[in-house]
Amino acid sequence: MADNRKKAAFRMLFLIATPKLVNKATALFKEGSVPMQYVFHAQGTATSDVMDMLGLDGVDKNILMSMMPKFFADEMLKKLRKKLHLGMPNTGIAFTVLMSGGSGHLVQLIENLEPEEAGKFLDRKDADMTDNEYSMIMAIVNQGYSEDVMNAARPMGASGGTVFHSRRIGSQEAMKFWKISVQEEREVVIILAQKEDKLAIMKEIGQKCGMQSKAQGVVMSLPVDGIVGLD
Repeated sequence: MADNRKKAAFRMLFLIATPKLVNKATALFKEGSVPMQYVFHAQGTATSDVMDMLGLDGVDKNILMSMMPKFFADEMLKKLRKKLHLGMPNTGIAFTVLMSGGSGHLVQLIENLEPEEAGKFLDRKDADMTDNEYSMIMAIVNQGYSEDVMNAARPMGASGGTVFHSRRIGSQEAMKFWKISVQEEREVVIILAQKEDKLAIMKEIGQKCGMQSKAQGVVMSLPVDGIVGLD
């Protein structure tokens, strides 16, 4: 089992969509016996012009997050695209990012997702799933500065993002050691960026909303493995 775990390829799947579609996706995940799912309430950050162009009638979003083997994640992306009509107006997007590991119990749970189907899934062609070069940029800033992040990111190529709220739980002693003070209430901005835009977006966010600014932001990126809904 240890050798299999070292070779296993895991993915974190994200669905950013309307609350109604996230509820439908949750039902699909339960049908597939996906063991754990997490839902976050969020808001879209697209401008009104972009919202009109996409046919979106509001900015309320949910983020559904789950962990699964790569072959299962690829298949789930296809199911989400087909069942939720991702890519159509007023729907959402789904994408996967690489996982480098997990706790023993978590790994065991996601390894048990229909392992006998792995070969069949891997043999299928991915013609209906966009193979692209996107990254997920994540900016964590003080509460009230998410729009500053988007104002910095849009001129560099970002068309929109998704915001959800979080709370810092870091060590006060470590914060004092590094001589920094950060608000407990934070906002997390997720932006999907094309490869050629990623560095420029991250650099601009860092300059406008970095630790030396009032936003006291940190910026990171993760490679996107597969994506649907950007047709």
